[in-house]
Amino acid sequence: MRFRHPDGSVVHLAYCTNVHPAEDLDGVLAQLGAHCAPVRRRLGVNRLGVGLWLAADAARTLDTDPGALRTLRDALARQGLEVVTLNGFPYEGFGAGEVKYRVYEPDWSDPRRLAYTLALARILAGLLPDDVTEGSISTLPLAWRTAYDAPRAARARAALTELAGRLEELAETTGRSIRVALEPEPGCVVETCADAIGPLTAVGHDRVGICVDTCHLATSFEEPETALPALTAAGVGVVKAQLSAALHAEHPDRPDVRAALAAFAEPRFLHQTRTLTAAGLRGTDDLGPALTGAGLPAGSPWRTHFHVPLHAAPAPPLTSTLPVLRRALSVLVGGDRPLTRHLEVETYTWQALPQALRPRDAGRLADGIAAELSLTRDLLTDHGLKELP
Repeated sequence: MRFRHPDGSVVHLAYCTNVHPAEDLDGVLAQLGAHCAPVRRRLGVNRLGVGLWLAADAARTLDTDPGALRTLRDALARQGLEVVTLNGFPYEGFGAGEVKYRVYEPDWSDPRRLAYTLALARILAGLLPDDVTEGSISTLPLAWRTAYDAPRAARARAALTELAGRLEELAETTGRSIRVALEPEPGCVVETCADAIGPLTAVGHDRVGICVDTCHLATSFEEPETALPALTAAGVGVVKAQLSAALHAEHPDRPDVRAALAAFAEPRFLHQTRTLTAAGLRGTDDLGPALTGAGLPAGSPWRTHFHVPLHAAPAPPLTSTLPVLRRALSVLVGGDRPLTRHLEVETYTWQALPQALRPRDAGRLADGIAAELSLTRDLLTDHGLKELP
């Protein structure tokens, strides 16, 4: 979906396909017809943006086989789909029964991460629509924080510097400008927007910037009105924004709130939990430890890294951080010019929701994703953006 900003530029809206994880190209091709096209039809649009997640195996095939890339491009066109952004955070195995800490491997100190990201950049340059010259890729925020020592930090910085140079070369040879964005996430070396400023200014190249995930922003209790302008002031570009909402518990000391939260503690993904105290941000690596007495104070609200559907907040006594998303979107696209032109709805946890809230089949899942995109469309038009055919 495309929107015209009041400044005349085009803002792209997509939804991320990591909710339908596929490890190989056949799986990616299948998801286009089984999932993406039904979402497009429900929205009643001729063209739907999808933020593809390509696992390492699928990326390897597409990067080395021009015929495979043509096959994917043709399949997208047949289904009325377009790609301007990729999710390059998970490397592989995102559909596994237990993902947890594995999603942070390999990190930016490992040569595989650079090779994978460069492959994605070449693929995206070949997938961009004919009338689009700019693409974006979101990626791991350096590494998970543990065991990240000075030598690993030096290797990661060198890898990002090489990445920027290689992306510059790609632009010169293809005429397509691909930018990569570190995506701050709780528990990582770069947990917040503020944490991103140092590493990104050290790279010092506009080909590498930040992806603002509004679930992660809210979980870390960052205020959009201060966090996002601080990036601009530091010269850090917002390459992409992922529109998502976290789980919010206003009174985590109450038994009924604890019981409601416990329904969201599940074995597949990591659900970092944070609270903001007078002494600063406190947190646990997962929701389970927070609920079982890991020392997380319960006197102030908790927020949990669990991407809940944008249009359907959990039932009381819980809610979501959709208000933070709304405020972030006001900063991102509500000004004289957009801070970013690539927006992506990323609720990948539909099948991790409590059983009663999970979509029962592919049709219900398509209904839910379409409802999220419809809500986002309304938010964008409220800011004066006009949907394009």
